[in-house]
Amino acid sequence: MAGRLEGKIALITGGGSGIGDAAAHLFATEGARVAVADLKQEDADRIASSVVAGGGDAIALSGDVSQRSDCERMVSETVDKLGGIDVLVNSAGVTPRYAPAEWDFEKKWDWVVSINLKGTMMMSYFAVEHMKGQGSGSIINLASIIGLVGYAEGLSDGFNPYPHTKGGVVQLTRDMGVALAKDGVRVNSLCPGFTYTALTKTLTDDSDAHARLVSLHPMGRLGQPVEIAQAALFLASDESSFITGANIPVDGGYTAQ
Repeated sequence: MAGRLEGKIALITGGGSGIGDAAAHLFATEGARVAVADLKQEDADRIASSVVAGGGDAIALSGDVSQRSDCERMVSETVDKLGGIDVLVNSAGVTPRYAPAEWDFEKKWDWVVSINLKGTMMMSYFAVEHMKGQGSGSIINLASIIGLVGYAEGLSDGFNPYPHTKGGVVQLTRDMGVALAKDGVRVNSLCPGFTYTALTKTLTDDSDAHARLVSLHPMGRLGQPVEIAQAALFLASDESSFITGANIPVDGGYTAQ
C-alpha cells in the first residue's frame, strides 16, 4: 500500500533535532523524499543519513533561516536535487533561554524574531514561488500554545520574544492561508504544548519546573516530538485537503482550559 505522502517532496527546517527530526523520519516512512535542513551541517547530515539507513530518501542541507540568501538557496537546492517541493515544514526555532548571557533584551528580541517569525516568512516566500507554479502545496508552520495564550505566571516577564513571535506565526498562517487558497497552496500551523525537545531541556531537566509544566497539561504529561510530527503528517497529506489558515493545538488540552 502506498504511503500517505507517496510521490511528495518535503523540505523540513530545524530537521536536525526534535520535531523536525521526527517529521523527517515519519514523512520518509510515508513515501516522501525529504530535504533535512538545519543550521548545523553535521546535524542535517546525521538525520538524513539515519533516514536513508531506514530505507528512506533524504538529502541534507544547511542554512540560517534568518538569512534571505540561505532561505532562497535551501528551497532552490530542494527543487534542483529532488525535483520540486510539495511540503514545507517550518520547524526551525529558538528561545531566548539559549541566547548568550551577555546579550541585552533588545538583542535577544531581534535574534528570536529573525528566526521564529522572519525565518518562517522567508522560507515560505521562496517555497510559494514554486508551489504556485504547480498549483499545489502545503506549508506547515510550527507555532505554539504560547502563540494562542499567555505564559503561565512566573514563566515570562511580559517581554519574552518567544510568545510574540509565535503569535506572529499564528497570524501569518491565517493571512497566508487565505491569500494563497486560490493558488492551491494550503498554509496551516501546529501549536504544540510543552514537548520534550532541545528547546525545553533547560526546563524539563529541572525537576520542579518539569513537575509544574506537567501540571499545566490536563493529560498530565508533556508531548513527544513524534506526536507533533503525526499532526504535521496529516497536514502534509491530501487527507487535510479542505483545511487552510488553521492553527491547530496539539497540547494535551492546555489551551482548552
